[in-house]
Amino acid sequence: MDDTRLHRLTLREIDAVCALARTVWQATYPALISQAQIDAMLADRYAADRIRSQLDDPDHAWWAARQGQVTVGFAHAVCDGTRCKLDKLYVDPGHQRQGIGAALLQVVQDWARQRQGRHLWLQVNRGNTQAVAAYLKYGFGIIESRVFDIGHGFVMDDHVMELPL
Repeated sequence: MDDTRLHRLTLREIDAVCALARTVWQATYPALISQAQIDAMLADRYAADRIRSQLDDPDHAWWAARQGQVTVGFAHAVCDGTRCKLDKLYVDPGHQRQGIGAALLQVVQDWARQRQGRHLWLQVNRGNTQAVAAYLKYGFGIIESRVFDIGHGFVMDDHVMELPL
């Protein structure tokens, strides 16, 4: 983590985040969801225009983790009142277990507290045991498990986890 720098995402970094999202999703999700669902979710959640509009929205915040000129991780959160959602937190598979995810999670928690958030929540695929274990380690608890219909014949089979702030 020594040579990793965390900062708010800039417009210039949107393409790098989208590319990293595809790398991480292709390494993580093929065993859990179909390639068609991966492609649809990436197209929806990582559309450059969507991220660009969120960068201008004070209720959203994006961060990037960089080593030199390379984006190795990112996080996105949104606050609505006292509950804030950790919407995205991904680290390049070759850079995991180096404290980057923990550092990103800390900046999200700090931001949520500054916004008077009392809870940070997230959704994680039930089959993503590595991510579930990491969130449990960082103090999140599973508050429910359910299937979310996201349209086009796709669902997310997720745990909803929460961390008091």
